Amino acid sequence: MPSRPEQPQPAETEAETSAKRTPSSQGMFKTVSSSRVSQLIVEQIRLLLKEERLQPGDRLPSERELCVQFGVSRVTVREALRSLETSGLVEIRVGARGGAFVTAPSSRRVGEGLADLLTLSPLSASEVTEARLVFELGIIPLIVERATEEDLDALRAMCDEHAEAVKQGTYDMEMSAAFHTRVAACTHNAAIEMLVQSFHGPLLMSLREAQSVEPKMGQYGSKEHRKFVDAIAARDAEAATKIMRTHVGRTASRVKADDAGS
Repeated sequence: MPSRPEQPQPAETEAETSAKRTPSSQGMFKTVSSSRVSQLIVEQIRLLLKEERLQPGDRLPSERELCVQFGVSRVTVREALRSLETSGLVEIRVGARGGAFVTAPSSRRVGEGLADLLTLSPLSASEVTEARLVFELGIIPLIVERATEEDLDALRAMCDEHAEAVKQGTYDMEMSAAFHTRVAACTHNAAIEMLVQSFHGPLLMSLREAQSVEPKMGQYGSKEHRKFVDAIAARDAEAATKIMRTHVGRTASRVKADDAGS
């Protein structure tokens, strides 16, 4: 009797591949006991990530296994997993091959966390503008070196849009902040982009405070933005630095004047 031809095996799914990387959890987790039990679980898992005993792609043990190893209820485990998911450290997948999978937090997610801390910190507008002078002048050499034609086109488009907004009387400090954020992206450095994203709240606060001193703020600024882009396109770091120093320095003088008035 002729044998049947072998049937092709289905391709391995991503979940199956990830499942193979599930690390041995025996002895990895410790029993916890506290009124803030779920937070202690989160801290344990954060430490395991820091020590690289857990890595992106690893699947955590099931909820039932975690309950046994931590010595807590399923409600507590779920609360801890939700906290980890909110932090961008764990991805919860549903289905037969679902579970909690370790993820690598994106620069955007980390930036949002830093932004929350900065927004809650008692920063003054003067402190913010001093930091801007150090930071924004410091990254200009990288921008001059790395800005692409696509970057320059995007910045020119923003300048056109902002110039029209000035004419219409609709220019606001969100537009100014957006320009500076896009400029930082020209460094093509993820750490710098993350820091700038996290600094958005304080930056906007300082710009609005400067605008309260000079309500027509933006007329000079939008023109300087364009001159700055032209200097970057010419790969002239010295000219770009001079323009940005004048630009941010004006904001610094306005917020200092406001502080003195207060």
